[in-house]
Amino acid sequence: MSLLEATKIHKSYGNKFTKQEVLKGIDLTIEKGEFVSIMGASGSGKTTLLNVLSSIDQVSQGSIRIGDTEITAKKEKALAEFRKHHLGFIFQEYNLLDTLTVKENILLPLSIAKMSKKAAQKQFEGIAKDLGIEDIAGKYPSEISGGQKQRTSAARAFIHEPSIIFADEPTGALDSKSASDLLNKLSDLNSKREATIAMVTHDPVAASYSSRVIFIKDGQMYTQLHKGDQTREMFLKDIMTTQGVLGGVHHDA
Repeated sequence: MSLLEATKIHKSYGNKFTKQEVLKGIDLTIEKGEFVSIMGASGSGKTTLLNVLSSIDQVSQGSIRIGDTEITAKKEKALAEFRKHHLGFIFQEYNLLDTLTVKENILLPLSIAKMSKKAAQKQFEGIAKDLGIEDIAGKYPSEISGGQKQRTSAARAFIHEPSIIFADEPTGALDSKSASDLLNKLSDLNSKREATIAMVTHDPVAASYSSRVIFIKDGQMYTQLHKGDQTREMFLKDIMTTQGVLGGVHHDA
């Protein structure tokens, strides 16, 4: 059974006189344990799609199910409760609290969930080790690099073991080394913890770390690529070729 199933998703903005249809009937499924990237040119609707799939925004029409929960039918209070327990988020701009240490930022979802200190400490030690940030636990965001901030953000997203992680351009503010460090860690967590990840990216290199890439064009599903048994380098070439056909930005491999 799929973990996430979106059926005939429409999203419009404005009124009947200035209506702008951004998503035009998208059908999408994500299996448990998949690492999926969503790509498309600027204005294609990829970020809007991520926002409605993650319940940050509401659909105009259609149905989204995560696990056994139909999220499009839920009121905001119930949605907030659902997000707290079942969803993790990694944003481009980190969204860390400057007044909290790295460890305190990471532990936030568990303090909200009222987990015991002993259990929370065990969860923290595991995810901090997986992301290579044990040695900066006592530092504040202003004292660490962009790559370390994003790995802290990733640890916060993973620590409560959500059903699915949504990542919005997580490498957008990072240099190439920090980006590859983060993507290798996400790929490892996807394998080791069977974590399900849905990531929006404009970067074919970032997308090549995933197992499937979905291309969006003009608010509709254009095509998708499966990595299968290919090397990451081979998959990257396929992604770049498809992106070129779509009219996206070309990158050197």
